[in-house]
Parts: sequence; structure tokens; C-alpha cells
Amino acid sequence: MSSRRSRIFSGYIILAVLLVLLAIMNLCIGSASISPSRLWNALLCPENDKVAYNIIKGLRIPRTVAAATLGGALAVSGFLLQNFFANPIAGPYILGVSSGAKLMVALLMVFSLSCGFTANSAEMVIAAFVGSMASMGLILLISGKIRRMSVLIVCGVMIGYICSSITDLVVNFSDDSNIINLHNWSMGSFSGIDGSDAFTAALIIIPACICAFMLAKPMNAYQLGEDYARNSGVNIKAFRIALILLSSLLSACVTAFAGPVSFVGVAVPHLIKTLFRTAKPIIIIPACFLGGAVFCLLCDLITRTVFAPTELSISTVTSVFGAPIVIYMLICKERGKKHV
Repeated sequence: MSSRRSRIFSGYIILAVLLVLLAIMNLCIGSASISPSRLWNALLCPENDKVAYNIIKGLRIPRTVAAATLGGALAVSGFLLQNFFANPIAGPYILGVSSGAKLMVALLMVFSLSCGFTANSAEMVIAAFVGSMASMGLILLISGKIRRMSVLIVCGVMIGYICSSITDLVVNFSDDSNIINLHNWSMGSFSGIDGSDAFTAALIIIPACICAFMLAKPMNAYQLGEDYARNSGVNIKAFRIALILLSSLLSACVTAFAGPVSFVGVAVPHLIKTLFRTAKPIIIIPACFLGGAVFCLLCDLITRTVFAPTELSISTVTSVFGAPIVIYMLICKERGKKHV
């Protein structure tokens, strides 16, 4: 018991230290390098270094906060979906939930820009939520007719491709002046997120993650089987609805502000469960949020620095790190079946 507690404590310490270090690196490293001492001085006395202060406050703090909160939201959303479908491969990107949200936001952006106004953050989140719920509803409809999870995953991938294809058509046939902004957003990026966007995202994500944490006890019972959870007093129907709504809201919020971000919702929960050697939601949900924040901060740092001044899309980097983890999970799952 003591070794388990020490492992959990050590895991949280590692994640917290990595989060702080990567946050500082994201604030310091960029087209204009700012040393940690200059960063500290600029934050304490803005009037002494207005250039550094404006860069830090206007650009890097909002982007760093957004990358951390949105990354955490994706990881928690993925963990909720994995519990709902009882499969470690389930995730908002793989099941097509993010693609549905992406399609609705793209339609809203094209419509608003063609009418001469810009959709605000709340409208984009609502549109993304409607799109994610539509994709989730289609997945649930298919799951009622297909029992094999592997087939359901393939159907989710196909739904994602359909939504992405329609989104590409929308982008290509939009006004020339709007194509660049829509194309950059559709590829996934944390750039362009200002302080109000970061604040709005946090205002949605933090309460949603708290609600997910409050479901830890019934989720733990649900992991042991639907019958066990029902006998433990869990309202299965209400519990499933809560999981769907929270996972869809979290992934929708990410898509609304940063576009589709791939593989975070699948890879991070697996890495966290491997680090902590447990799948208990009361431990894994907070750890997933920290792990998702660390993962996206690292990937965002890579997107800005590896080929600077050219910036990569965030999904390009998350795919490079996340896809091998998914492949490894599939191989391990097949090996487990052979040994049964």
C-alpha cells in the first residue's frame, strides 16, 4: 500500500514539475528569445521592459494557458470515452467526435464571415458541441447494431473522414480572403488564441473536469461491469448521458478554439495509466488533465521551434508522438487475446 501511494505521489510530482518547466519554456522560447530572469523582471516591473512584457502577456501567456487547458480537456475527454465504450482505443479524434465539431465550426465560420461578422467564442463552442453530439449520436446508433468494438472504431474513423472531407470542401469554396484563416484553423493550432479565448476555454473546461471528477466513484463501479454498477446503486442511463455530455463538451471546446488535435485523447490516458499502474478514475482523471497539459505544451513548443520561423500544425506533432502509442496499444491488445 505504501509503495502504491509513493508511486501515485511521485507520478503527480513528475507531472507537476514537467508542467511548470514546459510552461516556462513556452514563455521564454520563440521568435524573440526571453531569458527566465528577463521573464521574471518583465512580469514584476512591466514598465522597465515593455517589449518583453507585451510579448509575454499578449501572445505567450494566452497560448501557454490555452495549450495546457485544452490539452488537459482532450485527455480527460478521451478517458471518459474509453470508460464509456470499455476500450482503450476510443477517443474523440478516432471516433470522429472532433471531426463533427470541426465541421460545424467551419460552417459557422464561413457563414459568419460571408455575412460580414465574426462568430464569438460562445457561438463557436455551441456549434462545436452540436457537431460533436451529432457524431456521438451516430456512433451510439451504430454501436447498438454492432457489438465488435474494432468495427465500431473503424466506423468512427470513417465518420471522421466524411466530416473532414466536407470541411475541406467548405474551406475550398469559401471566399479567398477567408481561406487562409479557415485552413490554419482546420489543421489545428494554438496560435491566434488571445487572453479572452483562453479565459473562456478555462471557464468551460475546469467546471467540466470537476464534474468528471465527481463521477469517479460511479465510473469505478462501471469499470467492474454494468451489472455491478447497477447493483451498487448507479443510475446507468443518467451516468452514460453524463459521460457523453462531458466528453463531447470537452472535445468541442478544444475544436472550437484550436481546431482538431489528434491522438491526445487516446495516447495520454494510456501513458498516465502506465505511469500510475492503475485505472482508478479518482486518481487518473486529475493525472490525465496534467498529462494532457504537459503533452500539448511539449508538442506546441516543438511546432514553434523545430522549423522556425515556419510553424507546424499541432496535429502534425501530436500524431508523430501519439500514433506509435496507439499502434503499441493495439499490438499489446492482440497479444493479450492470444494468451487468453
